[in-house]
Amino acid sequence: MIVPILMGSAADLDHAQKIARALETFGIASEIRVASAHKTLEHLIEVIADYEARNEPRVYITVAGRSNALSGAVDARVSAPVIACPPYADAFAGADVFSSLRLPSGVAPALVLEPANAALLAAKILALVDPALAARVAEVQLEGRQKVIDADRKLRPS
Repeated sequence: MIVPILMGSAADLDHAQKIARALETFGIASEIRVASAHKTLEHLIEVIADYEARNEPRVYITVAGRSNALSGAVDARVSAPVIACPPYADAFAGADVFSSLRLPSGVAPALVLEPANAALLAAKILALVDPALAARVAEVQLEGRQKVIDADRKLRPS
């Protein structure tokens, strides 16, 4: 089981590392790669082909801002799920995510803006074929619910 995290440029490394750390909480292996759909399309196709040749469950997470051609290019070439997780950009008040919202027919990556949530979605998808991972996802979700309940208890008078 692997989650390739494909970045459009090395400038996105901090964002990609947040995703990788979140995947580690589920025990999911990831690999961070750089391949631009605009500048190095042939390299991107080679990287994708390497993962597609592997006989293991996978979910791709793409990290590219501005004109997010990366997510569409990857999704159009693979049968596995693709999650677009573009980094927030100060330019356009983050509005450059619009390039991730409308894609041509037959190209359908999911869009998740928070790195930890992109990892969670990948974990939920991979959990469909891994009961141990499904149990870990349920455990993480329970921990999240418990944090909310604990915070509420702290606010109530005794």
